[in-house]
Amino acid sequence: MVAWSHLLKVAEMKNLDKQKALSPRAGGASQLGDVLTMRSITSDELFAGRRELAIEHNGEEYRLRITSKGKLILTK
Repeated sequence: MVAWSHLLKVAEMKNLDKQKALSPRAGGASQLGDVLTMRSITSDELFAGRRELAIEHNGEEYRLRITSKGKLILTK
């Protein structure tokens, strides 16, 4: 799980850089407009070569997996 945490942090840093670049304010100061900006991450970055991952949300564990047809399925 450590590798997943590291990957997520790297992806978050990439998205923060994108948000700063797209921000109308110099330096990308954190304000309500930045908070509402949707984060974007590719499935390749998210899955990192795997076909399934676990997501913890509100104390519950969910599974996100790629099907044989390339679709995403989220299950509890």
